[in-house]
Amino acid sequence: MPTIPHLEKHFTAGDAVRDVVIGMSDGLTVPFALAAGLTGAISQTHLIVTAGLAEIAAGSIAMGLGGYLAARSDAEHYAHELLREAHEIITVPDTEAQEVREIFESYGITHEESAGVEESLRKRPDDWVRFMMRFELGLEEPVPGRSWKSALTIASAYTAGGFIPLSAYFIMADVQGALKLSVVVTLVALALFGAVKGHFTGVPILRSGLQTVLVGGAAAAAAFGIARWIS
Repeated sequence: MPTIPHLEKHFTAGDAVRDVVIGMSDGLTVPFALAAGLTGAISQTHLIVTAGLAEIAAGSIAMGLGGYLAARSDAEHYAHELLREAHEIITVPDTEAQEVREIFESYGITHEESAGVEESLRKRPDDWVRFMMRFELGLEEPVPGRSWKSALTIASAYTAGGFIPLSAYFIMADVQGALKLSVVVTLVALALFGAVKGHFTGVPILRSGLQTVLVGGAAAAAAFGIARWIS
C-alpha cells in the first residue's frame, strides 16, 4: 500500500508580518486621530490633508528608524553573545558541558542518554556554539539585511495605513462628512487587516478581524478624544 508523504507547512515570515502589523496598525490609527481632532478645530479640508501628509511622512520615518534600530540591536546582541559562547567553550568546556546536560535534563533526558550528544558537540565547536545560542539563550541568528528590511517594511506599512483614513478628506470638502466616511473606511480597513493577519498567523479570521477592530478602534477613539480635548 503506497504511503502518503507527510508534508508540514509552517509559517516562516513571522518577522515580516510583525513589522507589517506594527506599521499598519499605527498608520491606521495615528493619522486618523490627527485628522479627527483637527476636524473639530478647523473646517478646511486642505489644511487637514496637509497636516495629515506631514504626519504620515514624519511617522513613517520615525517608525522605520525605530524598526531599524531594534533590528540592529538584536543583531549586535546576538554577535556579542556568540563571541562569549565561543570563548567559554574553549576556556571552560566542562562548565559548558554541564549546561548541555542541564538543557537535556529539562526535557527529561538523563545524563547517560545525552552523553553521546555531549561528546559529539565537544568535537564540533561551531555546532556546540550554535547549540548553546539556541537552546541555552534562546537566540536565533538574525537574517542578513534584517535591519533595512524591517525599516522599509514598517515605514511602507505605516504610509499605506495612513492614507486610508486620510483618503476621505481628499474626496470630500465637508469636513464632518469626511470624518464620518473616514471612520467607516478605517474600521473596514482594520477588519480586513485583521483578517489577513489571522490568515498568515493561523488565528481564526473572524476572531482576528474582530480583535483588530476592537483594539484599533479603541486606540483610535482614545487618540481622537485626546486630540479633540486638546483642540
